[in-house]
Amino acid sequence: MQKGACMADQTNIPDTTNQKADGTVETPASAERKVREAVEETISHKAGVKKFGTFSGVFTPTLLTILGVIMYLREGWVVGNAGLLGAWLIILLSFVITLCTALSLASVVTNIRIGAGGAFSIISQSLGLEMGGSIGIPLYIAQALAVAMYIFGFRAGWTYIFPDHPAIVVDFATFAILFGIGYVSAGLAFKVQYIILAIIIGSLVSVGWAAYGGSMSESIQWWGSFPGSPETGFTGIGFWAVFAVFFPAATGIMAGANMSGELANPRKSIPVGMLSAIGISLIIYLALAFWLASSATVDELTGNYTVMVDKAAWRPAVLGGLLGATFSSALSSIVGAPRILQALAEHNILPGSAWFAKKSAHGEPRNAMIATGALVIAALLLRNLNAIAPLITMFFLVTYAMINVVVLLEQSLKLVSFRPLMRIPRAVSLVGAFGCVFVMFIINATFSLVAVAVVLALYIYLTRKHLKAPFGDVRSGLLVAMAEWAAKKIESVTSPRQKSWKANMLVPVENPAQIAKIYDLLCNIVYPKGFVRFLGLTGQRNYQALTENLPALADRLQNDSVFATWTVVRAATFSENVAAGVEALGGAFFRSNMIFLRLSSNTERDAEFERLVDDAQTYSLGALIYLESAPKAGERAENGDEDAEDAFQTFTRREGGVHLVIDKPDGGWRIGTDLGTADLAMLLSYKLKTNWKTLLTITARIQDAGERKDALDYLRAVVEVARIPNAALRLAESEEELDYSVAADEETPAITLFSMTAPADLEALRTRGKQVRTPCLFAMDSERENALV
Repeated sequence: MQKGACMADQTNIPDTTNQKADGTVETPASAERKVREAVEETISHKAGVKKFGTFSGVFTPTLLTILGVIMYLREGWVVGNAGLLGAWLIILLSFVITLCTALSLASVVTNIRIGAGGAFSIISQSLGLEMGGSIGIPLYIAQALAVAMYIFGFRAGWTYIFPDHPAIVVDFATFAILFGIGYVSAGLAFKVQYIILAIIIGSLVSVGWAAYGGSMSESIQWWGSFPGSPETGFTGIGFWAVFAVFFPAATGIMAGANMSGELANPRKSIPVGMLSAIGISLIIYLALAFWLASSATVDELTGNYTVMVDKAAWRPAVLGGLLGATFSSALSSIVGAPRILQALAEHNILPGSAWFAKKSAHGEPRNAMIATGALVIAALLLRNLNAIAPLITMFFLVTYAMINVVVLLEQSLKLVSFRPLMRIPRAVSLVGAFGCVFVMFIINATFSLVAVAVVLALYIYLTRKHLKAPFGDVRSGLLVAMAEWAAKKIESVTSPRQKSWKANMLVPVENPAQIAKIYDLLCNIVYPKGFVRFLGLTGQRNYQALTENLPALADRLQNDSVFATWTVVRAATFSENVAAGVEALGGAFFRSNMIFLRLSSNTERDAEFERLVDDAQTYSLGALIYLESAPKAGERAENGDEDAEDAFQTFTRREGGVHLVIDKPDGGWRIGTDLGTADLAMLLSYKLKTNWKTLLTITARIQDAGERKDALDYLRAVVEVARIPNAALRLAESEEELDYSVAADEETPAITLFSMTAPADLEALRTRGKQVRTPCLFAMDSERENALV
C-alpha cells in the first residue's frame, strides 16, 4: 500500500474558522477550549453543595500538610547526621517517591469521574469496592488517629512556650477548636488555613531574613558521620534510619484529594494543586537544608531539635509556624477523615452505613464528623500513640502503593477505557509502587506485615458481603489479560494434557425443563473445577424463551460453585444446530471436551444423534449419552413440559451408589498405559462417587467362566493404578447379571456407566439400558483422557 493512502486529501479541506457577526474569527482551538470549559462546568455542577477551587481545596491543605512539624523540628537533625549532600539525597529520594505517587494520582484522576473519598474512590473504580474498602477503612482510621497525633505535636510546641499549662487541657481545648471548625463547614476550615499559611510564610521570611543578616557563617559538612540522636547517646545511626525519620514529611499529598467530592473540578484541581504544592515544598526543603548546614554546627544540628527556632531572625515567627503547621495538619485530617467515612458508608461498606452517610443541607458529613470526633477523643484519652504511630504511617503508604498499582495495571492492560488527559510513563507508577513498599519495610517491617494482613482480612470480609458497585472496574480486564497470557503459554506446551483433564461439558438444550430434571447429575459430573456450557437450540422453544430460561440454569449452577455459561444458535435441524455450536465454540480457549446428549425412547432422531457422535469423534470430543430408566408400573412417563422448578428434584436418588461396567479390552484382560475405551467412563464414575460420597461398584463383563481370574486381576490392577479407593469389584457373565434387581441382597445403583465407541448403535444402548433397569450414562472417549495418569 502506498504510504498515506488512507490519509484525507488536505488540499480540498475547507477553512474551519467561523466568522461571527461582529467580524471576529473563532478558530478551532478557541472553539475546542470553549467546549472543554462547558464540559468542566457540567462535571463540576451540583446544586446546593459549595464547591472549592484549586487553591483553597487542594493546594493550600496539601502544602500545609507537607510543610509540617518535621520541617521545623527534624530537618536540622537530618542535616546534622547526613551532611548537606546526604540531606539533599534523602529529601530528593523522599520526594521522588511522593512525586511518582502524585503523578499516578493525577493521571488516574484525569481518566475517571472521581467521587467522594479521594483514594477510596480511585481504587474502587479500578479494582472494585472490595479493594477500595479494604484500603479505605484503614485509611480512614489512620487519618482520624493522625488528628490525635497532630494535637499531641501541637501541645508539645504550646507547652514549650507555656510550660505551666496542663497537657490534657491543651489537648482537649485544641480538639474542641478543631472539631468546631470542621463541624461548621469545610469552607470555614479553609479560611482558617489561609491564616495558618500566612503564619508559615512569616516563619520562612524570618529564616530568610536571618540568612540575609549573615547567619550563614558556619562551614558546611557535605557528608555526615551519622552520629545519631541525644536519646540514644549519639551511638550512631544508619542512612536509611535517618531517611525513615524524614520520609513522613514528604507525605500528605492526599490532603486535597480527600476533598474530591466537594471540589468544583477535581479533574483539574487535584493535579494542578497537588503537583504545584509538591514542587514548592521541595524547593523550600532543599533551601532550608542549605541554610541550616550553613548556619549551625553539627553538634547544634544533631543535639538541638529547635535549632531552626534559635537561628531565625525572629523566634516567635518560627514558633508560630511550628504551631500553625501541626494545627493545620490536624485540621486537614479532621476535615478529610469524615469524608472518607461518608464515602465508605454511601456504598454500604460499613455496619450502620445509612447513619454515617447522612449529610447536612449544605452537604457537610455531620454524622461522620461526630463518629470521627469520638474516635479522636478515645485516642486522646490513651495519652500516647507512639506505639502504633508506625502502623498509621503504613496505612498511608499502602494507600499510596495501591494508587500506583492502579495506574500500572491500567497502563499494562491497555484498555480503551484508560485514556487519561495526563499520561505518564509506566516507569513512574512502577517506581512509586516499589518505592512505597520499600519505605514501608525500611520504617518498620513488622508493622508493614500487620498493615498488609489487615488489608487482606478486610478484603476477604468485604468480598463475602457481595457489594454492588454503581460503576465498572478493570478486574475483568485483568483476569482476561491473565487468561490470554495463560492461553499463549498453554498453546506452546506440546506434551499431553491428560493430567490437567477436567469435565468441561457442552449441553445442547431445546427445553430447559428437561435439563432441570438431570441437574444434579450434570452438576456432580462437572464439580468442582470443570464447567458447563449450555447450547440453546431453537427447536421446541423460541429464541426469547431460551434467553429467558438458560440464564436461570447457569445462575443455579454458579450458586452451586460450578462455572456455567450459555449461548443460543439457530439452524434448521437439531444436529445442524449442535454442529454449528461445536464448530463456533471450538476455537475458544476454554473449550468443551465432551458433549452431553439425552436419548429417549423415540427413534426419530437416532440418525441425527449418531451423526453427532461421529462429529464429536471428528472434533476430538468425548460424548455422553444419557438414557433414563424405563418407568415402572404406576409411574407416569416423561413429560417434557412439566414445571422446571419441580423437575430439579427428579434426579436426586444416590442410594445404591455408582455402577461402572467395563467390557473386555481389545488387548484382553491386561492393563496397559490407559483403559482403552473406558477412561472417560472411569473418570466420571470416580467423580460421581466422590461428589455423591457414595459406593462405586466396578463390574467386568466376561464371556465365560475361564476369564474370571484374569478379569478379577485386571480390576484389582485398575483400581490400584487409577487410585480408586473402596471400590467393590464384580464379574458378570451375561447382561442379565448386570441387573441388580435380581439380587435380593443388593441395592439397585443410582446410575450405571458404560463405555462406547463410534459409530454409536443407539438401539443397542437402549437394549442395555432395559437390561440393567437403572438410568444409564454411555461415555465415548475423546482419546485425550487417561484414568491411569
